[in-house]
Amino acid sequence: MSLEAYLNHPTFGLLLMICRLENNRELFTTLYAHRLFFLVSITDAGIRFEPVTRSDARTMVEVRMRALQRTGPTQEYQQIRASYKQTFQ
Repeated sequence: MSLEAYLNHPTFGLLLMICRLENNRELFTTLYAHRLFFLVSITDAGIRFEPVTRSDARTMVEVRMRALQRTGPTQEYQQIRASYKQTFQ
């Protein structure tokens, strides 16, 4: 199973999902540069893009990895860890 997902941002083009953070909230980055990060929320009103800093994005992924390491599925943890290494290291 692959968590790889893409979303089209109206200004910045194609975004790559880094990970799901919680229900209806996901972290995305620009596909090629991995320089801009967006917290994407899906609501009844539509999709909301909230820009976040690189350090905030990194912290969000680290918190998610710690939570998965304690309680979550191993496969999802491994996929997020690989995405983390590719994006932040």
